[in-house]
Amino acid sequence: MADSGTLHSDSNSRGIAADLARAADALENMQASGELAPVVTVAPASPNVPPALFGAGGPMLKRFDESTVASRKGSTAPSPPPSVKGIGKKVAKPDYSEQKIVVAMVGLPARGKSYLSNKLMIYLRWLEYDVKVFNVGQLRRTKARQKAQKLGVKENHNAEFFSHSNAQATQSRDSLAEESLEMLIKWLKEGGNVGIHDATNSTKSRRAKIEARLAKEKGMILIFLESLCDDPAVIAANVELKVSQGDPDYKDMSPDEARKDFLRRISEYEKVYETITEPHLSYLRIKNVGEEVTMSRINGYLSSRIAFYLMNLHIRPRNIFFSRHGESQYNVEGKIGGDSLLSPRGMQYAKALPALITDNIGEKPLTVWTSTLKRTIQTAQYLPYTKLTWKSLDELDAGVCDGMTYEEIEQAYPDDYANRDEDKFNYRYRGGESYRDVVVRLEPVIMELERQENILIIGHQAILRCLYAYFHHLPQADLPYIKIPLHTVIKLTPKAYGCDEERYTLPINAVDTHRPKPKAAKQPNVHPTTQRIYYVEEEIKSSA
Repeated sequence: MADSGTLHSDSNSRGIAADLARAADALENMQASGELAPVVTVAPASPNVPPALFGAGGPMLKRFDESTVASRKGSTAPSPPPSVKGIGKKVAKPDYSEQKIVVAMVGLPARGKSYLSNKLMIYLRWLEYDVKVFNVGQLRRTKARQKAQKLGVKENHNAEFFSHSNAQATQSRDSLAEESLEMLIKWLKEGGNVGIHDATNSTKSRRAKIEARLAKEKGMILIFLESLCDDPAVIAANVELKVSQGDPDYKDMSPDEARKDFLRRISEYEKVYETITEPHLSYLRIKNVGEEVTMSRINGYLSSRIAFYLMNLHIRPRNIFFSRHGESQYNVEGKIGGDSLLSPRGMQYAKALPALITDNIGEKPLTVWTSTLKRTIQTAQYLPYTKLTWKSLDELDAGVCDGMTYEEIEQAYPDDYANRDEDKFNYRYRGGESYRDVVVRLEPVIMELERQENILIIGHQAILRCLYAYFHHLPQADLPYIKIPLHTVIKLTPKAYGCDEERYTLPINAVDTHRPKPKAAKQPNVHPTTQRIYYVEEEIKSSA
């Protein structure tokens, strides 16, 4: 993507339509020649969401699903391909050591810079890149707190501190921005992959300083990410979030005083703000968090991956519901995998589910996603909503252990059983998958979830664990042990800095398929939070 280009959701609609028409013609030709079975095109879940060829229900994803369906018959395990025969193994983390990217934020206060930084960090960490946000505001507050504690000197960071006519404060803020950048560079040299410089970086001179400093470092790629916002409702919501969530800058002010001071701070930045126009820079400009995206000089695999993810974000209110399929016959028998039907109690759950979902979603539109396996499709059959199937949502492939009980696995494959208990995230079944493999194949699902609005996923234990870990930013070591019980609906409400969570358990008994961490290891403790962090996590040496 070496050339500059602007993506407009409205103005480019004709171009998108033309592209889709060409793709449709190609697919029709393939169908006519017998190369491809007929496909059904499904309209996007929301009129505000553009169609995606590889999105849920898109023709290319449909073709992929149809071409990769593998039959599962009873408890007979499939023969593993020659390349994976033999003892199962642990899957090593990919080597990303050569990836060194600096994402420098640009934008006025209350424009969603920290929201974008946080979302990008969570996404890339979920994919196992080493990512860290270096927030200049956190550094400023931390140093001010240390100064007050050690020297008894209290700094006043009101709107006057952010005025560019205040020479001393301007020098202090520039120094903090430079110090934060040096911390970021040092961290990248020590092994990090993507460092995010979360600051206003609102003038050409500030951006030139960042560019000049990084030019001295070999192999580091610089991308500016500008967040523009002219939607009064979004700005007002961001301002309210700032003054109502305990920002230390305003702890001694009333909400009304804090609001007025923060608006004055924004006004001070507006006086000198310069949007990115430098033609030689690599940058993305996002307007109103997803309404419009401009890209220039974005090259390379990881840079393009970052750009594509950010293009799919939005902040429209929505809910994401997770539910495992109803209790299956294999659940009752203690077997893993397979493609069994629901048990009688599982059917009860399927019949009770529509009332629970309707009570929560009301008249809002909702799309139901299932895997291609019978038990999820059965569970969704009574729901009065559009339904889409995803091959990517199929349960973790247990390979030669498919259709066996854990007791049978321990007897037949004792080494596999012990090794998987030792490192469940990385262990790959013979001829099957690891949790790490599942995370990789779920990336398109995450991308589509970020594009969509209200979604109910009826899935499987391992799959929902991976998706749940993404939205709650949980460590991989804990991921395989997250409790996702049967006959329970988990409702997530994405917020600026996390997700609110509610759980609804229907009074229909089911077996407990959860296996805790072995050897009395500490069990994962999930504490969902939507609170913003105002200080840096590690101790900072005071320069006072």
